[in-house]
Amino acid sequence: MKYSPALVFILSLLGAVYVQAEEVLPPQFNFDRYSKMVEHSPFAIATAVAPPAATPDFAKDLYIANAARSPEGDLVTLASTSDHNFKKYLTTREPVDGYSIANIEWSDKVGATKVTISKDENFATLTFNQALLSQSAPNAGGASRSFAPPMPALPGTLPAFLTQSHRNYLMGYPRKCNS
Repeated sequence: MKYSPALVFILSLLGAVYVQAEEVLPPQFNFDRYSKMVEHSPFAIATAVAPPAATPDFAKDLYIANAARSPEGDLVTLASTSDHNFKKYLTTREPVDGYSIANIEWSDKVGATKVTISKDENFATLTFNQALLSQSAPNAGGASRSFAPPMPALPGTLPAFLTQSHRNYLMGYPRKCNS
């Protein structure tokens, strides 16, 4: 019974704190309150993007290897990812082996030019092979930097890393005697 007054005091204190906590916290609202805001929110849930139209079978492995402008007509080189010996050099003037250029969308950005080709009345839009472009990109930056190769030694001179005693030995001078 010694602890009765202390226990009653603690329980009454906890009860008072609980009652005050209920008054401080706002009531929980239904989700319906936010439905209008969700409907007109600019931060909508992303929807799945429709897959691009399938490339016709004749062009499924083809990509642009090169594209060039010229006064005589534009030139496009087609290559294949599956057959490394396949190369077609197309011009806007005439078809080659049934392949012809229908349209070229030129771009100033590297690898962004698009070429629409046709074969047997089927059309396909091709781009550059992005995997090859990303492989050659690090090398392109290194090619622009200048690299000075080490200067060769002049005849009759020895490399700087040799000590004086090594130089004397190689030049045929007698060794120093410590006697």
